[in-house]
Amino acid sequence: MSVELILLMRCPDRPGILTRATRAVSERGGDIRDAVSFGDDGSKTFFIRLHVIVPGDEEVVSLRGELDEMASDLALEWELHDLSYRPRILLAVSKPDHCLLDLLHRWKRGTLRVDIPAVVSNHDDHRGIVEWYGIPYFHFPADKENKRRQETKILELVNEREIDLVVLARYMQILSPWLCEQLSGRCINIHHSFLPSFKGAKPYHQAHDRGVKIIGATAHYVTTDLDEGPIIEQDVRRVSHATSAVEMVTMGREVEASVLARAVHAHVEYRVQMNGVRTVVF
Repeated sequence: MSVELILLMRCPDRPGILTRATRAVSERGGDIRDAVSFGDDGSKTFFIRLHVIVPGDEEVVSLRGELDEMASDLALEWELHDLSYRPRILLAVSKPDHCLLDLLHRWKRGTLRVDIPAVVSNHDDHRGIVEWYGIPYFHFPADKENKRRQETKILELVNEREIDLVVLARYMQILSPWLCEQLSGRCINIHHSFLPSFKGAKPYHQAHDRGVKIIGATAHYVTTDLDEGPIIEQDVRRVSHATSAVEMVTMGREVEASVLARAVHAHVEYRVQMNGVRTVVF
């Protein structure tokens, strides 16, 4: 039975890398359905994403062996993902629900091909709607005294439910450096793109008072540098002097939800590769 795979590769740039990668697939009877690559002159790194179909499990094992040989020869880093597997994501949310509801709807409609084993929150507000979707809801209240205990519970949930990706769908708690390191490369956050100009409460109202002409959102991987992780997706909406603060909030929620969804799609479709503090998104 054929196996559908995504092959991700990155290594120091040099001639012949793509040729060797495609030959490794074709020599095992593989069919390359899609191929994209990028050579970054700044980091001197070459990136490849191949969508391939190979005849069976034996060919997968053989391909892995060839990739190990290429890793030795080319200082190659590679990942091979079976597309029959559904990534498991944990949604974390506080009181704002627009990103949560958008992702749940996409999942329910089947357009976001993942499993959602749990939703976690520091409030109990969304239990009804989450359980209506048939998803377990975990309420972990957070304050200064119990922050480490609360984060330990989140990490235990990640491990127990075999979570591949944590999505902070407007989770209004700053993760500790300890938890950021535990979730490195597998945690995505969304926030408005005003930072660092308009911090704290009511950023859209602050932006309105300053007469901004563009509002937007940024989705990025979480790191110990607050809101400065590698960016996956961004978008903007134009506003004018006639746009009220309330209208800005509504527009901001829409763009936050869509940007986060696109970032999650990119991650679970294996279209993101790290390039230092930046990303390559195919």
